[in-house]
Amino acid sequence: MIPQERPAAPTLTALLATLATLAFAGPAQAHVKWFAPYIVDAPPREIGATLGNVWFWAGIALVVAFFLAARLVERAAVGETVLSAMDRASDPLHRRLDDFVRVCIGAFFVAVFAVGGVYLTPDLQTPNEWVSWTQLAIAACVFSRKTMPIAAVGILALWIVALTDYAFFHLLDYLALGLGVAGYLVLASSSNESLRERRFETLRWAVAIALMWSSLEKFAYPDWFYPLVEERPYLTFGLPRDVFIPMAGVAEFTLGFGLIWTPLVRRLSALALLVIFTAAVYPFGRIDLVGHALIMAVLVAIAADRERHPHFLPALKRRLAGVPTGLAAALVVMIGGYWGTHFAIYGEDYRAAAGPASAERMTHAPNAEHPHGAVAPLEPQPLDADATGSIAPGVDPASALFAEANRRMHEAMTIDPSGDIAVDFVRGMIPHHVGAVAMAEIALAHGEDPEILALAREIVAHQEEEIRLMRDWLERRGVEAAAMPGEPGHDGHAQEGHLREGDARGGHAHE
Repeated sequence: MIPQERPAAPTLTALLATLATLAFAGPAQAHVKWFAPYIVDAPPREIGATLGNVWFWAGIALVVAFFLAARLVERAAVGETVLSAMDRASDPLHRRLDDFVRVCIGAFFVAVFAVGGVYLTPDLQTPNEWVSWTQLAIAACVFSRKTMPIAAVGILALWIVALTDYAFFHLLDYLALGLGVAGYLVLASSSNESLRERRFETLRWAVAIALMWSSLEKFAYPDWFYPLVEERPYLTFGLPRDVFIPMAGVAEFTLGFGLIWTPLVRRLSALALLVIFTAAVYPFGRIDLVGHALIMAVLVAIAADRERHPHFLPALKRRLAGVPTGLAAALVVMIGGYWGTHFAIYGEDYRAAAGPASAERMTHAPNAEHPHGAVAPLEPQPLDADATGSIAPGVDPASALFAEANRRMHEAMTIDPSGDIAVDFVRGMIPHHVGAVAMAEIALAHGEDPEILALAREIVAHQEEEIRLMRDWLERRGVEAAAMPGEPGHDGHAQEGHLREGDARGGHAHE
């Protein structure tokens, strides 16, 4: 959906807030689905596993302490002094804040136009060329108050059109921010001043909900993050993987929550998030920068916004007890919404009941710019009619599919020697890896053992990257790779676990 500059807080309080945040969060805040395989319809981990995790509660305690400290400063006489100092530091930006936001919105859509082949972020790919030109038209429309509503309609239209290629649950990641930016454009163009004054509040809520929702992946699917932190261990600041991931999720959720709280809390939360997202640009590159540009721009606007009076539940926000109460309510609402919506769409036993035809759509094909990037997914086709012919009676269909994938792998590995051992090695290893990925995806579609499911996801991530590297190596030497049935450009049937270009993104036919 939509993840940054390193503006320093002008006060000791802001500096301490940033340091406290970085103690349990880091660059791995980048949206994991951009960089690692994942299965949209996979049942999320039971919420009890998170509620029973001591590190989850340790993170909550740290953030609540930070928010309470900020509220104590805010309530004291020094609070207005701190806010006034922040006002003075951001005054040049504040005087042109609407121009800044509109320029950033326009620049974002120009950037995704330049990337090409995506909807609202690099995460949502599309082969439709007209989508890119629509993005350029949206960018052009944000610079006039008369055409800003047209840009808003264009943003919502792109989200709706994306539903033809992506599952609804997957697109919920992107709905809040899209609605927020569209709402800002409509309100900012309004001649009704009482409506216009809510435009930045709309953006705050949009980013807050987007961050809180996406952070829940770290609790629902922590194994999605395993290949990422194992490949780049520095992201965890030396913390064990299973300590860092839940605490990073808490940081993202609670700082998102902070954006809708009182003035000092939201401005410090925005600054802390800016530091985190900016730090993510270095390890994850331009895709992270482009993908999170809108959130980063809104965070700058939140940090510069001088609004002093909260409109939603002001009495609760003014009380110290409102911090844990409000955070608890946000957790209940968002967790209930995430798990509840997933259950409503897929059901507890969705993947088992759906069978191979559905399961083959669910594994994500990662972005090739990142080390987890993949070779193009294979086109799904039905298995041969005799695919299970050699399987003994009583053997379950998943085993039959696994055996057929194994047979095809070994068949494709049979190559004519070229006399160059390096070339022969690479030509043979490509179908070996493709077969391994196919078997891993069958295990993901039909297996239940959590340890094996995590291992299978790692196999998909690493071996697809190696496939891409080997194909690039052969291409540079003008050598044709050994063909696996069903690969792009080849005739034949694909193995059951492989994916359509669009189906890789959540049941449609994302990254």
